[in-house]
Formats: sequence, C-alpha cells, structure tokens
Amino acid sequence: MLVEVKVPMLAESVAEATLMTWHKQVGDEVKRGDSLIDIETDKVTLEVAAPNNGVLTEIIRNDGDTVTSDEVIARIDTEASAGSGVAAAEPAVPQQQELPVLNEEHPAEAPEPKMSPAARNMVENFNLDARQIKDANNDGRLTKQDVVTHLADNPATASPAAPVATPSAPVAESLSAVPSQSPAPATEVQPTPASAPPPAPAVATTDDDRRIERVRMTRLRQKIAERLLGAQHENALLTTFNEVNMQPVMDLRDRYKEEFEQTHGVRLGFMSFFTKAAVEALKKFPVINASVDGTDILYHNYYDIGIAVSSPRGLVVPIVRDAETLTLAQVESTIREMGEKAQASTLTMDDLTGGTFTITNGGVFGSLLSTPIINPPQSAILGMHKIQQRPIAENGEVVIRPMMYLALSYDHRIIDGREAVQFLVSIKDLLEDPARLLLQI
Repeated sequence: MLVEVKVPMLAESVAEATLMTWHKQVGDEVKRGDSLIDIETDKVTLEVAAPNNGVLTEIIRNDGDTVTSDEVIARIDTEASAGSGVAAAEPAVPQQQELPVLNEEHPAEAPEPKMSPAARNMVENFNLDARQIKDANNDGRLTKQDVVTHLADNPATASPAAPVATPSAPVAESLSAVPSQSPAPATEVQPTPASAPPPAPAVATTDDDRRIERVRMTRLRQKIAERLLGAQHENALLTTFNEVNMQPVMDLRDRYKEEFEQTHGVRLGFMSFFTKAAVEALKKFPVINASVDGTDILYHNYYDIGIAVSSPRGLVVPIVRDAETLTLAQVESTIREMGEKAQASTLTMDDLTGGTFTITNGGVFGSLLSTPIINPPQSAILGMHKIQQRPIAENGEVVIRPMMYLALSYDHRIIDGREAVQFLVSIKDLLEDPARLLLQI
C-alpha cells in the first residue's frame, strides 16, 4: 500500500516553507518515526518523519523546493522491502563494463576536468590538453597554478595559439617561481630552430579563482531581513545610552555562584539580573512594554521578555514568558533551555511567538557599543555590551571599575525621550544596587 508523506500543517502566519535536505533516498528502507527531511519556515525548522514502515518509492518535491501545508512530497510503499520495487526495476549495470582507455592514443575519451576561468584561458591560449594536467588538490578541478606547474614541468607541450611576446614585468614576476625552464635573458636569445621545442610560454597574470558564489538566503534570513527593514521604515527609531557599574552584580555573583548552582542546578549568569531589572523598570514605565496597533496603543499587563540568541540558522528571539513570576534560577533555566533548543534548531513556533520587550547581548561577541533595532511589534529593545575595566569618578576619586554601556532603542511615536532615559536609569540603579531587585523598589 502506498502511503503519502505530507508537509505538516504550518502556523496561520506561515504561508509556505522550504524543503531542506532529504535524509533518505528512493529505494531506502524506512521505519515509522525516521526523519525523512527537515522543512524550514521563516520562524522554525520542522522535521518530517516517516508515517509508516516500508520503502521510500517516490520523492515528489526536491531539496530547496517551496511547499505549503499538507502538500504531498513523497510516497512510501508499506509492502515493499529494501532492494525491491523501484530500485529493482532499474536496469542492472553489467559487472564487466568496458571503461574508456585513458592514454595518449585516446585522449578524447577522458572527460575534461572542471577549470577556473583563469585556468581555462591559459589552456586555450597554449593549446593544452586539460586531461593531461594534474590538479594538485585532487578534487577534479584545475586552477591557474596547476596549469603554471604543468607548463614549467612540460615546456614542450605548449603550442601558443598566437606568437608570444616577451614577458612584461608582471608576467616575469609570475614566473619567478619556475626556475631552470625559464628562457635566457632577452640579450642572449638566439633564433629557435624549427625542430627545437618552444621556450616556456609567458603566462598572463590573472587572479585565480575570482569566483562569485550565489547562495540563496534561507527562509529565516529572508524573514529577518524583511522584519529589520520593516522596523526601520515603519517606526521612528531613536537610541539612548547609559553605562552601568557591574561591580555590585559581579561581587554578588562571585559570593553565591557555587551555592546557587548546587541548590538550583543552574549557573548564575548576568542575563537573569538584566531580565529581572528590565521587568521592574517596565512596571514603572508601562509604555516601554506597549506596542502600536494602528492608531491605538496596546498596553500589556504581563512581561514576556525576548532574549536574542545567535543560532546556526541566524538570529532568533525565544520568549521567557511571565518573567515577572519567575525567580532568578527559573529565568536562568529557561534561558539555558532556549539556548540549547536554538543551537539544535528545535525551537517551536510557540517558543518564538509573542514577546513584549527584548534584550540582546552583543557583548558576548565583543561589541562595546551598538544601536539595536526593535523587534516588531514591540516598541523597545535593550542592548547589553562588553564589560570593560574603565576609569570612573567615584566619591571624588578616580577608580577602575568593570563598566558596561547600555543602549535602549525605542519607537519615538509612543515613547518620549524622558521615559526612555528614565527607564534606562532605572535599570542602571537596579543593577548597581541589586538589593533593589529583592525589595522591588
């Protein structure tokens, strides 16, 4: 019996998806639950599993094809076995198959290797047989250096299509690595007898492998580009900056990190402090947690904090839901779980949907200062940066402290500068006196 393999039902906001790489091929035996192919949407990657045991007899849609919900992409024969069906119907290859003779008498029977544009020009200019040239990388592709080496080792094989002029300075420089076969200086050159082999040819200098590789954006990268451009075009973006002395948080973390990890089974990081500080600041300035809907402002009475994470597929923003109800340990556990899922490309649509405010940490990559772009339909985003020892004035004295620049990008349509600045100052105050987080003041 033939069973159809279909695209899973996509979310309402996802119109289509892209097939990635098939893990099974026609004729392969599959078991129920085996991964057949991954499907990439603009938000998540979905796995399509085999619905029944059997043999994959037909692949209808290929790698890179665009598909929609419930579309048939393959068929499985539940009554076939591996080696039968389609695979058996293919003509058998004779065991004793005559192969082309690759020698000087039959050069045309050998396939011509692939060549870079520079290598092809040289082969044509000097009437070389590409099949006789060895590629140094053994990948079946000739480069300019392969041709230069062949000419140096076999000067008699070259027969220029046109008279070769005396090498110019750049040409002579390109041949400087080919000793012993180089022609004598120009002042000593004698007429070459017709029977004598021609001198080593002059090689025009061209940059090797100046290729342009066209790679289609992944669906996720297309969506990221679309959303970022939309954020800049549709919002009145502005960024305000401040700096925070991280010494109090670092001292608190160093004092309790071992006991914290033993008690809660998770490490105490900085992100949980910033998440809780953001929640407390959002409570004081509700418009930062709001969004624009046409001519209305939507105020959210909950705090779903997006944490920007770099994954192999690009930037994703999983959501820490109801962050105001979570402890520092629960925030750390949630962030770690989301990070692991992002690296494994197993985030679900629910993990990425929603969010009222976002935090991004460019400091993990060494960024000292940046202006993050908001994640629509949110109205603000907090940017963390690298912690760096800097001299500051403290109690009338210059001291060295671990400082971090903070950036708040916001939609100036609904958020005034006063509110944005005070919101950032509130986060600064909470982090420089972490007891405020416990007291919620």
